[in-house]
Amino acid sequence: MMLLIQNVGAYFIMLSKVFTRFTRWSVMKELIIREVDSLIIRSIGIVSFISFFVGGVVAIQTALNLNNPFLPKNLIGFATRQSVILEFAPTFISVIMAGKVGSYITSSLGTMRVTEQIDALKVMGINTYNYLIFPKIIALLFYPFIITISMFLGIIGGYAASIYGGFCSSTDFIEGIQLDFIPYHVSYAFIKTAFFAFILATVPSFHGYFLKGGALEVGKASTTSFVWTSVLIIITNYIITQLLLTG
Repeated sequence: MMLLIQNVGAYFIMLSKVFTRFTRWSVMKELIIREVDSLIIRSIGIVSFISFFVGGVVAIQTALNLNNPFLPKNLIGFATRQSVILEFAPTFISVIMAGKVGSYITSSLGTMRVTEQIDALKVMGINTYNYLIFPKIIALLFYPFIITISMFLGIIGGYAASIYGGFCSSTDFIEGIQLDFIPYHVSYAFIKTAFFAFILATVPSFHGYFLKGGALEVGKASTTSFVWTSVLIIITNYIITQLLLTG
């Protein structure tokens, strides 16, 4: 318990130092562009692939559970939309990104720590917290773009599976997508996404920056980072859902 408290304290101290002694914009700009490419652009492929097929699975499972002939077929589109927008896109994709993006951040910073590159930057008088972590936080401000793609392709995947699987007509599915649509649900999803993006940027950075040991510990830190990032995403998801949907 004491170790956990110490880690939480160190985490918040790290955050306070990230937003002080800013690196020159001419340097920071290049760092941000590089992080956007590594963390956002290179994640589009895997997110698109998973979203399309999971959306299809949601639609198929919904269709197979509509055993009552009196239930309208447009419920397939309705259930797919609700599942994708409310939970799958913001939460499930964020857990996946905790593995991909989180492990990358932890391993890259951990390798810099092991090879003493961070110490070298400190000797040069650079605020390593701002120089290394701040660009990742800014890059993940574009994370809602990833979630938007996931929402769109998840619904498209559900549409394709429903139509080509013969579970419902195109008209029924589109009617289901439009049925009882509540715009606030989209806002709720993006509010969650903003919190998840901050977690994805800072928790893996913490585990990588404060890594102790050698090359073996880099792999262990990546695993630990993934576990804690996923746990925090799930807990945050519960709290935000409780506050915004039931509060």
